[in-house]
Amino acid sequence: MSGTAFHIRPEAAGFDPYVPGLSVAEVRERYGLSTVIKMASNENPLGISPAALEAVRRNAGLGFRYPREGNPDLVAALAAHHGLPEERFVPGNGSDEIIDLLLRVCPVPGRHNVVASRSSFSMYRVLSRLCGVEFRSVPRRDDFSFDLPGLAAAADDNTALLFLTVPDNPSGACPPRADVETLARRLPPDCLLVLDEAYIDFCPDPGAQSFLPLLNDFGNVAVLRTFSKTYGLAGLRLGCGILPPALAAVLRAVHMPFSVNTAAEAAGIAALGDKTFYEETRRVVAEGRALLHEELSALGFVVYPSQANFLMFRPGTGHTMNAAELFEGLLARGVIIRRLASYGLEEHLRVSVGTARENKEFINHIRELCA
Repeated sequence: MSGTAFHIRPEAAGFDPYVPGLSVAEVRERYGLSTVIKMASNENPLGISPAALEAVRRNAGLGFRYPREGNPDLVAALAAHHGLPEERFVPGNGSDEIIDLLLRVCPVPGRHNVVASRSSFSMYRVLSRLCGVEFRSVPRRDDFSFDLPGLAAAADDNTALLFLTVPDNPSGACPPRADVETLARRLPPDCLLVLDEAYIDFCPDPGAQSFLPLLNDFGNVAVLRTFSKTYGLAGLRLGCGILPPALAAVLRAVHMPFSVNTAAEAAGIAALGDKTFYEETRRVVAEGRALLHEELSALGFVVYPSQANFLMFRPGTGHTMNAAELFEGLLARGVIIRRLASYGLEEHLRVSVGTARENKEFINHIRELCA
């Protein structure tokens, strides 16, 4: 049988894929464990919104039908929830789909570039590379906060997109909104500032931190939101872009049809109305984040301030185990956290806030490993 030649774009050949956190099933199988705690992927410690779960059950029988194109019911619910016009909203199969669409629609390969901070959410870099677009990364400050003037300086007349995660993943850092406003004003006129607000609801005052109230004053800003975190819908894959209307129209025209499924749409609409679950999630995360910060600091770790549902930390000078050894030691004990080597941070780790029991077990295990 003769060989078959395939045409593969240079950008795809030898591609380094996105590396997700390990799953519970993988760790159970690898170490022969019956109980595993996952604190690696910034998922909701309380699970799925009860209202969303009930909506999925009610709509399961419609799984044989295609959803309405454009998900107009979800768009109407999002617009009402955020107090913005429906024409701004583009639902997606997770906010990752909106990132992908922006990178395929806005920059022209070989001409434009994309800017983001170094060690930011890796999908910005991964998808830029796949699209054949130059990706520019700007170093962080020593305390791992954003160098916003440096980001503005890296953007030129050929910069199509500048990504900023607010709060940041993986550090949890969150710049003041006034500083983000200054950045938006300093960018070249054709550069779109994309604010990824996946974790904004975990800030002490989300309304004061989010850029949504200012969108009508800035024609060069887009905001991304997800249902994966606060609403506990990570497995259903649901997010949205809140975009300048003309850009939103283009994304609606080119996106894959039916990318948001019937169950996800129903769950999203229900979750937006589940205020009790939303507030309880915020309370549990705030209390757990404070506890983990205190306990890890007491054990001599360098812990970075976070306004998200996770903490980034690294071993201090008195520790004999490095990040890789701690990560593996916790895995063997059935605790999954995230090693940040794929972010270029070899000695840093990230732990998601869990339930009170999970947080306590994590601290107990890491205390024993340090001893």
